[in-house]
Amino acid sequence: MPKVASLGHLGLYVRDIERSKAFYRDIVGLKISDENPKTGSAFMTSKDRLDEHHELLLIPGREDGKVVQQISFRCSSLSDVKEFYRLFLERKVPIIRTVSHGNAVGLYFEDPDGNQLEVYWPTGIDWPQPFGKPIDLAASEEEITANLT
Repeated sequence: MPKVASLGHLGLYVRDIERSKAFYRDIVGLKISDENPKTGSAFMTSKDRLDEHHELLLIPGREDGKVVQQISFRCSSLSDVKEFYRLFLERKVPIIRTVSHGNAVGLYFEDPDGNQLEVYWPTGIDWPQPFGKPIDLAASEEEITANLT
C-alpha cells in the first residue's frame, strides 16, 4: 500500500499578495523560492530549494469561502505516487491531472468534498516554477524519469 511521508505544501488564496508575502517572509521567516509574474503567485520555503522547493504557495484572488487552493503530501518514492494512481483508478477517486513539475512528479485528485489534493515525489532537480508537463503514471519509472522536463 502506498503512503505519504509528510505534508509537503499548502496553497492559499490571499487577498493582498504583497501583504501576505511580507508577513510570511518578515514575520514567519520563509523565503521566496520562485514567483509567477503572470499570476502574481509566490512559492515560499523555510528550507533549501532542493530539499523542499516550497512549503507554502500564495495565490492572489481569494474570495469568500475560497481559501485553500490545494493540500499536497510528499511521498518517498515515485513508486508510491504510481501506486496511489493505480489505487485511485481502482477506487474511482476523481483524478484532476498527472504532471511533472521538473522538480516533482505530482498526482492531483479530489477528496470527497471536492478539495484539491496532491501526492508528489520530489525528483531532486532544481527546476524553475511554475512548470507543468502532463505525464503518464501508467508508464514505467524509467520512462517517467526520462521525460521530466
